[in-house]
Amino acid sequence: MRHDVGRNVTHNCSRTKQEVVRERLLKMFTFSLTFVRHGETQYNREKLLQGQGVDTLLSETGVQQAEAAGQYLKDIAFTKVFVSNLQRAVQTAEIILRNNSHCSGMEMVLEPLLRERGFGVAEGRHKEYLKNMANAAGQSCRDYTPPGGETLDQVKLRFKRFLKALFKQMLDEHLSSGPAASSGASASGDVAQGTAAVASNTPSRRSADEGLQGVLVHTLVVSHGAYIRVAIWHLVEDLNCALPAGAKMQQVFSPCPNTGISRFILTLSESESGPVLSAARCVFTNRKDHLENLADGE
Repeated sequence: MRHDVGRNVTHNCSRTKQEVVRERLLKMFTFSLTFVRHGETQYNREKLLQGQGVDTLLSETGVQQAEAAGQYLKDIAFTKVFVSNLQRAVQTAEIILRNNSHCSGMEMVLEPLLRERGFGVAEGRHKEYLKNMANAAGQSCRDYTPPGGETLDQVKLRFKRFLKALFKQMLDEHLSSGPAASSGASASGDVAQGTAAVASNTPSRRSADEGLQGVLVHTLVVSHGAYIRVAIWHLVEDLNCALPAGAKMQQVFSPCPNTGISRFILTLSESESGPVLSAARCVFTNRKDHLENLADGE
């Protein structure tokens, strides 16, 4: 009799563990996060710093770059679009969405947290001015903060605040739908397994939908060069995002060209303290394939 009870208890414990695992899987959710830098402005062409204080529209080349990016991404059904509220980013996003087969007319969210790094007294001045100030201070141009400007840590804090809000919104919207969300959640395993297949398939390696197999929800972020560079650094260095096989760190962290595209696959899980990033994978960074046919691709 005791033996039977013991067997029943063991069986129940085993079943409980399976239920716990299943419950965890149902509370996981995977989505793609695609970054696009705005198109070229006249300030970009003349190598003048814009930051937040100089708010200009795209140049003719910048419009062409945004059109090319829109064509490249046209078949991706973005479900959320977040855009810096500076004009050059808004105009770029509008052009991308206009070219999209699924998102034409979609309302985008203007997000101040996605604004460019503030460069203080250096805004409106040539990049050499900032370089000279940095040299005089004995610092690299990237790490130097001009008077009135934002430090890299302050920019990273803005991105972390954006991520926190985005993660909460994703879980609230997609896990609250119950069983329907489980396909997106369980896709996290499929995505991980599909990575190797995508990476080894040379013809599809440069495809606009690379890394999206098995992922149901896609988020687009249109922002700025210095901001995106900080965002990528945070995802890779602080959040331990996995890099593509053979990726060179120099390329991963290189300056993003105008309308350069970067993509990450993120898996979230639910906890008592809020959303938790369970897995993160970088698909590519700073891609500019869509600019190959433009005379001034940079």
